Amino acid sequence: MSENIETLQRSTRVIPAPPEMKAQAHIQDYETAYKASIADPEKFWEGIAKELHWFSPWHKVLEWNYPWAKWFLGATCNISYNCLDRHVQTWRRNKVAVIWVGEKGEERIFTYAELYRQVNKCANALKELGLTKGDRVTIYLPKIPEQIVAMLACARIGVIHSVVYSGFSAPALQTRIHDCESKVVITADVGYDRSKTIPLKPVVDEAVANCPTVEKVIVVQRETTSTPIQAPKEINWDDLLKDQSTKCEAEQLDAEDPLYILYTSGTTGKPKGVLHVHGGYMVGTYITTKYVFDLKEEDVFFCVADPGWVTGHSYIVYGPLLNGATILTAEGKPDYPNPGRWWDLIEHYGVSTFYTTPTAIRLLMKYGEDWPAKYDLSSLKILGSVGEPINPEAWEWFHRVTGGTKPIMDTWWQTETGAIMVTPLPCVDLKPGSATRPFLGIEADVTDREGNSIPHGGGFAVIKKPWPSMMRTIYKEPERYLLYWNTIPGVYTAGDVCHKDEDGYMWFMGRADDVVKVAGNRIGTAEVESALVSHKAVVEAAVIGKPHKTAGEMIKAFVILKQGQTESPDLIKELKNHVQQELGKIAAPREIDIVQSLPKTRSGKIMRRVLKAKELGQDPGDISTLDE
Repeated sequence: MSENIETLQRSTRVIPAPPEMKAQAHIQDYETAYKASIADPEKFWEGIAKELHWFSPWHKVLEWNYPWAKWFLGATCNISYNCLDRHVQTWRRNKVAVIWVGEKGEERIFTYAELYRQVNKCANALKELGLTKGDRVTIYLPKIPEQIVAMLACARIGVIHSVVYSGFSAPALQTRIHDCESKVVITADVGYDRSKTIPLKPVVDEAVANCPTVEKVIVVQRETTSTPIQAPKEINWDDLLKDQSTKCEAEQLDAEDPLYILYTSGTTGKPKGVLHVHGGYMVGTYITTKYVFDLKEEDVFFCVADPGWVTGHSYIVYGPLLNGATILTAEGKPDYPNPGRWWDLIEHYGVSTFYTTPTAIRLLMKYGEDWPAKYDLSSLKILGSVGEPINPEAWEWFHRVTGGTKPIMDTWWQTETGAIMVTPLPCVDLKPGSATRPFLGIEADVTDREGNSIPHGGGFAVIKKPWPSMMRTIYKEPERYLLYWNTIPGVYTAGDVCHKDEDGYMWFMGRADDVVKVAGNRIGTAEVESALVSHKAVVEAAVIGKPHKTAGEMIKAFVILKQGQTESPDLIKELKNHVQQELGKIAAPREIDIVQSLPKTRSGKIMRRVLKAKELGQDPGDISTLDE
């Protein structure tokens, strides 16, 4: 890759921050606030931490033994206590915490007091099953309120949750359960997708058959016609919670005690178990939610993510609840039963903050501006974008159809960072397509491979100092954690390429490594290649990401067949279905080319960038290490 990376898609338009919003914002002057936060980051983060509840205080803000960090040393806390008890002890007990809308239009509403009761019942149920601090629970649920309840219940008793997106197949789920050695799996009989009923329980049955650590499977039954629960290993969620006490003291946990493990795709095939802890993650998600979205007491916060991904962890569950906000969460797709679905929800519930993805925006663009025009979107105050970089065309469309006055917080961050790292604040002037500048207390930059800062131009996105919400390790694989800090000396390397303009604004351009972002979801190419090669007809495979109009990127595979196998449309279809069965629909290649050979280095490493350059008609760059 050239050290001087140029962005091909950059808007020169500058949109000033709305003066009335700036005047009322939590942060009214970014430059002054940022300079102060960077001059003394420990003082900044300590000030934020003091806005939350701690059972006992810290004796040291940060211990930094490169590249290992510990924050708020000696302090005890509990993120579930801060999400619930802190509010239940005030007038917020009767404030709406969660509004859930199902795919079929059904509605469930939880006040803070009701959510507190449900979480306590679930926590007591988990304790009754013998779970104690440090045990792991895998949550494989569709987007229903029980997902939020289960996460907060685990956190409450010091049990580590591992949420797995319910679109993953049995082998992918099995890998994740097996790696973290979960004792309990929480699932549902079915999910719904565009009116189709998706059986989830059979997926869990297949996965758990090869996971000896699993002692119990808890099932949320959504349909009366579902397969009966098989006692004693399987337990009905309602039956388990029915007679539990609504009181459960939150465990007083060390700030560095693990909160969750979330698996994210890596470039070596095996998913990485990113581990986050109670104290620092709590501080990071709390303050980014408050400042980035300028959260106020009366706001309704609608984040479209699934808690199976980190955005759902940080900005559906933990961040908003830490702030005592009202969350709207909806099951189903943005264009089902029609393309007005999300606009209708915004109007109906008076949504003020709408956090979505470039993929979803591009999907809605396809249906034109008549759909959003049908609805009253005047309640909207702030928009947000997360996932892959948002192209200026989609940014402009999103801005225009929502009234042309709402600022878009184009946020850049990762599963590994835990919270938003680079983002505008409502007081910052915007450039369509740019995530603008680092968040307060975050020293983000663009450097060359040696770690030298690039004043303006293209290079690698890095973070130069530790921050509270950073992952603490890769579960069971600390050597994979070290790679983030050793790729470029002395800094955290995000793996993304980025362009910095003359104003210091950052323009993210995608992955530097072999991870494909499909609809905002990071899919490891090696994991897809591994699934393809497990098919009886395939000897070798290479996978690349290719630009796609709505999904951001799509997966394209190049496959070498075993001798005696013949290329045919049926075989291509079979290979796509095979990957879907192994990893889930999201990882299935849209295109598969049968080839005779693959470009490799002399050491045998497949050069995917050469494949990608050829596919996109670009210069492949330095190919001196190529074998053929």
